[in-house]
Amino acid sequence: MTPAAYLDRHSAELVALVQKLVRLRTVNPPGENYGACTTLLADELRALGLQVRRVEIPRARQKKTQPELLDYPRSNVIAFWDAGAKKTVHFNAHYDVVPVSGTWKHGDAFSGAVDGPWVYGRGTADMKGAIASILFALQALRATDTRPLCNVEVSFTADEETDSLLGTGWAVEHGKLRADYAVVGEGGEADTVCCGHNGVVWLNVVVHGKAAHGSTPERGINALEKMAALVLALEDYKRRLARRKFRSPDGRVMRPTINVGGVFAPGEGGKINTVPARASFSIDRRVLAIENPRDAERELRAFLTTAAKKIPQCRITIEKVSENFSCYTAPTSPFFQAMQASVAQVRRRPSKAGVSTGFNDMHFFAHHLRIPTLGYGPSGVNFHAVDERARVKDLVNSAKIYTGLLTTFAG
Repeated sequence: MTPAAYLDRHSAELVALVQKLVRLRTVNPPGENYGACTTLLADELRALGLQVRRVEIPRARQKKTQPELLDYPRSNVIAFWDAGAKKTVHFNAHYDVVPVSGTWKHGDAFSGAVDGPWVYGRGTADMKGAIASILFALQALRATDTRPLCNVEVSFTADEETDSLLGTGWAVEHGKLRADYAVVGEGGEADTVCCGHNGVVWLNVVVHGKAAHGSTPERGINALEKMAALVLALEDYKRRLARRKFRSPDGRVMRPTINVGGVFAPGEGGKINTVPARASFSIDRRVLAIENPRDAERELRAFLTTAAKKIPQCRITIEKVSENFSCYTAPTSPFFQAMQASVAQVRRRPSKAGVSTGFNDMHFFAHHLRIPTLGYGPSGVNFHAVDERARVKDLVNSAKIYTGLLTTFAG
């Protein structure tokens, strides 16, 4: 029996594993049930005969970046299948999920309910479905006595939905990985293999005013009014960004963007009859795959500083919230071509290379390890939204595509 035939025959087991993973509510923040989830994943990998390390992040390390979350330890799972090959392909996926809101079709967002061709639940699309596809690809190889042409390394990691520093970032820096190539289980889907992704810079801008009684506003400096003027000034910056463009390999034209005010707030002591002394707003600057996030941040800071100086009595403080690097690799390597060929064979149509507008963990492998890296997984619909779900056929197909890659690519 071929691995593909095995996967078709055992698709119900794949669905059952997705359900088991979804029902472990690994919501981040704060990082619930990480221990239980990584224990399950480590057990699954050991059952497949891999050498497994389940590593809990040292408390001192977590305290530096997440002092408020010390009651929620972080842990990662790293596994290795020594196939006796010269090269190693690494598969990466994160097990944390975003919080839930709204009313779901099947009541509980963590039910893992099967409805027609879909499996519902938080994490089915992002990205516990990919974890299940990776595990079942390896199971299919083991069960059919099919040896991969490369060694296989796997990391299941924490915190991608925040900043990945204690997840894939930690694994790349401290996990003693042996990877020569990497597949991140998201970014690409269906007929598209991901060769890069956008990055992001998040800033919080604080506008400082001066409080006064609402009956004598001339004695104060209204922080809200100054903030409004600064936000309007950013329209010019948006126009500048709109003139820049990058054409991805699939022909799509991509432009950098900013989103203003996803979070905005008054200062303490706000009252209807008080001149506001403080106001703040966030900026989400999306960085093109070919841009440098540090350069983008410097440029945005310079614009804000200059714009504030042109507004009378507008004093600001710019706080950095977070950043995620972008990455791009031209899809010309034999590794990328082998994945495209596997996608085309399984899906029976030509595959293409694309760039993801969102960010993921590809950049850790592409930038820090400097190895060929691509993104592909089952994905789904409504990720981060109500009624998130993955199609069973796509879960099975992704597992077939992974086995196809491992049985045709030798590095």
